[in-house]
Amino acid sequence: MSMRTPLGRVRGLGSAHDGTHHFWQKRVTSVALVPLTLIVVGVVIAIPGRSHADAVALLGHPLVAIALLATLLAGIHHMHLGMQVVIEDYIHTEPTKTALVLANTFFCALMAIACVWAVVKLSFGI
Repeated sequence: MSMRTPLGRVRGLGSAHDGTHHFWQKRVTSVALVPLTLIVVGVVIAIPGRSHADAVALLGHPLVAIALLATLLAGIHHMHLGMQVVIEDYIHTEPTKTALVLANTFFCALMAIACVWAVVKLSFGI
C-alpha cells in the first residue's frame, strides 16, 4: 500500500520524472504540423505548370522557405520522438536499445542538417 496520494502519484511523472515533457512535445509537433503541412501542400500544388525559374523563385520566397523549413524540422522532431518511443517500448535488450536510440538520434540530426542545407541553398541560390 502506497502512502502517496493520487495527486502525488500523478505528479511523480514516472521513474524518469520526464514523461509529460516527451508527451507534450509529440502533441505540440503534431498540432503544428497540421497547418504547416497544408501550407506546403498548397505550395506544391502551385508548382506544376510553372517554369523551372518560376518554381525556384516560389520555393525561394522567404515566407515559403520558412514554412517549408518549419514543416521539415517539426516533422523530423516528431519522427525522432515517435521512433524513440517505439524503440523503447519494443526493444528489450539494453545494448540494442541504446544503439538504436543513438542511431535514431544521429539519423534525425543528419536529416535535419540536410533539409536546412537544401532549403538555404534553394532560398539563397548558393
